[in-house]
Amino acid sequence: MERENAWKTYKEKDKKELEQLNGDYIEFLSVGKTERECVRETIRQAEEKGYQSLEFVLKKGQKLQKGDKVYAAYMNKTIALFQIGEKPLEEGMNILGAHIDSPRMDVKQNPLYETEDMAYLDTHYYGGIKKYQWVTLPLAIHGVVVKKDGTSVDVCIGEKPEDPVFCVTDLLIHLAGAQMEKKAAKVIEGEKLDVLVGSMPLKDEEKDAVKKGVLEILKETYGMEEEDFMSAELEVVPAGRAREMGFDRSMIMSYGQDDRVCAFTSLAAMLETESVDKTACCLLVDKEEIGSVGATGMQSHFFENVVAELLNLQGDYNELKLRRCMAHSRMLSSDVNAAYDPLFADAFEKRSASFMGRGVVFSKFTGSRGKSGSNDANAEYLAALRKIMDDNQVNYQMAELGKVDIGGGGTIAYILSLYGMEVIDSGVAVLNMHAPWEVTSKADVYEAYKCYMAFLKDA
Repeated sequence: MERENAWKTYKEKDKKELEQLNGDYIEFLSVGKTERECVRETIRQAEEKGYQSLEFVLKKGQKLQKGDKVYAAYMNKTIALFQIGEKPLEEGMNILGAHIDSPRMDVKQNPLYETEDMAYLDTHYYGGIKKYQWVTLPLAIHGVVVKKDGTSVDVCIGEKPEDPVFCVTDLLIHLAGAQMEKKAAKVIEGEKLDVLVGSMPLKDEEKDAVKKGVLEILKETYGMEEEDFMSAELEVVPAGRAREMGFDRSMIMSYGQDDRVCAFTSLAAMLETESVDKTACCLLVDKEEIGSVGATGMQSHFFENVVAELLNLQGDYNELKLRRCMAHSRMLSSDVNAAYDPLFADAFEKRSASFMGRGVVFSKFTGSRGKSGSNDANAEYLAALRKIMDDNQVNYQMAELGKVDIGGGGTIAYILSLYGMEVIDSGVAVLNMHAPWEVTSKADVYEAYKCYMAFLKDA
């Protein structure tokens, strides 16, 4: 069933709102290239809208009432926002869940070395990437260095016009005959993704003079010793701001749109939503790209623990009510889908593909091949969502991720569904997914925002 292109449905008022939203989105992408940066920006925006930290509320010992707005951040890499509704928490929440980690290269804990008068940082790639896409690009380094005394230093090099950038080198075409014969997965191997960071030797140094020069700069700029790499989290990402794309400026090109396009629109909807019947929640998590593992991934008990605290702050906690709250909740697992690419049409089943510009995408199931590892939403929930979308004039489409036998992908949906709640994947179609620079349609960003607003209000 072919869906209409959303651009054809817009009036001037819609286009004005669309451009304003996408301008804010470009800024969000440009300042939030890591999980920590996204959490920091989320807290800034939330506090401007009257949200208080859960930690502050607990210290004050105040009881949560209808309309109260709180957030809980964990390890600076995962965050949940709540607006308390009219109905008891036991009756469930309306949850928007997205992830804020993206494929990248992480600096190892013993990374800095010199060879042949060139200094490098050794990296370990994070998430599913085509490694050959990451060579010869201008790269930036973002993250945090924590010293033994507990002092934390933020690092961001390569984003300002006056900053230096970095790169992974590649073999020149004139000497690349053997390299060009390799399969794409082997053209650049993981241990070759080392970032070139310096070439100027210190005078009067005989050994590792370039490396020592880099360390001198790090000490002067960040007060950092070489051993401090052991307790650092440094992420190597493409340098540069998000940009409008196309003669008509209808698209956005940026690093990290999987899944920050859904994180941004979920957050924007959450912050604009007022006076809800059921408690509204926006959940932004880490580690989805590597299986939602670890303390800040969706498989941890962070979210369940926070909901328990909310029940307790209402003077209404017990284990049964917590389980009822989770089971009675509804969720949109806000994650992206693969946009149909006419240049690679053989990877898609066109009738079941998502298309740029045709609205937010619902995926009844994810997983790979025979729905392995999938959440599979029930028909009753889909019917309810269709009514909500139509009542709120949201442009939407249904899709799956590529042809059945070609591949697939997963999200956080299956994890939340373990509580018995109704969950479905809902997000934006993306071109170049997992590449250093991804592409979305401004119209789809706008429709995702409208979708999430409607869900929090009416689900």
